Amino acid sequence: MKDLTIGTMIAVFEEIFGRYVFWIMVALIVLVTLAYFYVLIRDRAVSWKKFLLAQLSMPVGAVAAVWLLMATTHSQLSDMGGPVDVLVLLGVALAGAIGMAICVYTIGSLIAGPRSRSGGQGPS
Repeated sequence: MKDLTIGTMIAVFEEIFGRYVFWIMVALIVLVTLAYFYVLIRDRAVSWKKFLLAQLSMPVGAVAAVWLLMATTHSQLSDMGGPVDVLVLLGVALAGAIGMAICVYTIGSLIAGPRSRSGGQGPS
């Protein structure tokens, strides 16, 4: 692997996760991202209550991402060989935590519906 290109990275991820699982994950990422932007544009503000709930779910996302990585690569934590492996594992955990927070916030906002802009004072 002489050059690090997008095509090379796609091939590596397809090899790690399997072609179908990888592309399903990509589709889910795109779908959740679009839904997240929709919610932000629709509400025009961040709901701090939903944001706190999303932050509380981050450890679950970090553990799930590391578990998925370990399961798909058939590795164990004892197989880690050096500082680069620790950094990659921390990066995977961080990505999983952020992804879980975005999913929880988006799903919570879609279920709850649009925020009231009147400040709770009834119709004007």
